[in-house]
Amino acid sequence: MSTSLSKPASTSRNTSSSKSSKQRSGTPWPARLGRGAVLAALALGAVVSLVPFAWMLIASTHTSSELFHSPPPFLPGGELLRNLAHLQQSIGFGRVLLNSLGIALVYTLLSSLLSAMCGYGLAKYRFRGRGLLLGAVLATMMIPLQVLLVPLFQMMASLGWIDSYQAVILPFLANSFGILLMRQGFLDFPDELLESARIDGSGELRTFYQVVLPCVRPQLGALVIFTFMGQWNSFIWPLLMLNTQDRYTVPVALNTLTGLTHVDYSGLMLGSFLATLPLMLLFLLFQRQFVAGLLGGALKG
Repeated sequence: MSTSLSKPASTSRNTSSSKSSKQRSGTPWPARLGRGAVLAALALGAVVSLVPFAWMLIASTHTSSELFHSPPPFLPGGELLRNLAHLQQSIGFGRVLLNSLGIALVYTLLSSLLSAMCGYGLAKYRFRGRGLLLGAVLATMMIPLQVLLVPLFQMMASLGWIDSYQAVILPFLANSFGILLMRQGFLDFPDELLESARIDGSGELRTFYQVVLPCVRPQLGALVIFTFMGQWNSFIWPLLMLNTQDRYTVPVALNTLTGLTHVDYSGLMLGSFLATLPLMLLFLLFQRQFVAGLLGGALKG
């Protein structure tokens, strides 16, 4: 009796294994070859994208003269602590890093909130001139920054804001890209939920913060990354506005390492590598929202 029961079990296992082997063998070889080529291309792209970061890390452990040897060094050296001390002594890197972090965080918070409110208004409120206002927002994306530098500088000078942080933060809070991105995120939000919240006695601001905003976290995460990166890497406008070395941001401070007769390449490499760490950390924290926000904004009309 036991032998008669064991035979069907063994035959079922053999049948399932033969089916799985047939499924694996049934995949056409062009498809498997194409998938392998895609994976190889992605791996190659990942390696190539990591080469600049590896070179910055290696170069920051050598002196500037050693970087021009033939062949150049491909292994880490022993000058990292000396270069770090020189970088701190020459530009006060810790101070300018905190300056950039504070400016970027404040700007990201205010600009993202303003973009979300403007995008919500353009998506969910019906008023005269809404299409014209949306067209004006689109038109501002076509104006290059260089055209705005002179009038903005004159405006900041008339307000007495030269060499101040508010001059760096406030002029560019209205981000047209952020407004359009958030508008796309709000377009498919159901109007029935808004009506239900209003019937329950919820005000417009409470409805926006507690009902609407949590539903567009992917778009908001993507906007936070774009906004933080843009302000963190900003160079021209902080260079024009900030005159005191203690108020410099990281890009402006690193620019002072480039002189007419001497360039501290090791300091530049070390400072650039340290400046990329907050951006990589931010992307790792918000990468899921970043991808979902971009795809969601692209699929909504």
